[in-house]
Amino acid sequence: MGFSQERLGQAIGLTFQQVQKYERGLNRIGASQLFDLSQVLGTDVNYFFDGMSEEVAKNSPVRWHVLKEQRSPYLAEENPIAKRETLELVRTYYRIDSDNLRKSLFELAKALATHSSISATPSKEPSGTK
Repeated sequence: MGFSQERLGQAIGLTFQQVQKYERGLNRIGASQLFDLSQVLGTDVNYFFDGMSEEVAKNSPVRWHVLKEQRSPYLAEENPIAKRETLELVRTYYRIDSDNLRKSLFELAKALATHSSISATPSKEPSGTK
């Protein structure tokens, strides 16, 4: 994201050593500092959790206390809006200066999604073919 540990630390009032400890997982980071980091980096807090390893995710208190069927639909793994990929796609989309190009890309994405869902449905083979 283009920040050195020192610069990031200065932006949120920490030393670069503390940022290193957070980055390496030696120290836990509080929710408010995680929020501050997301603000400085210009991203959503969910960015930090996208792609979380199963080993880490299985230790989540949510997994201990909530049955899978009762899980919130707003958890990152269940909500495509909360994924890093979605955030990057939206940011990239809005970096396109031309309204016409953005609209064309939007229409292309809709057409691809429609085509993808059509091709994903099984079709019957014509009789006589293998």
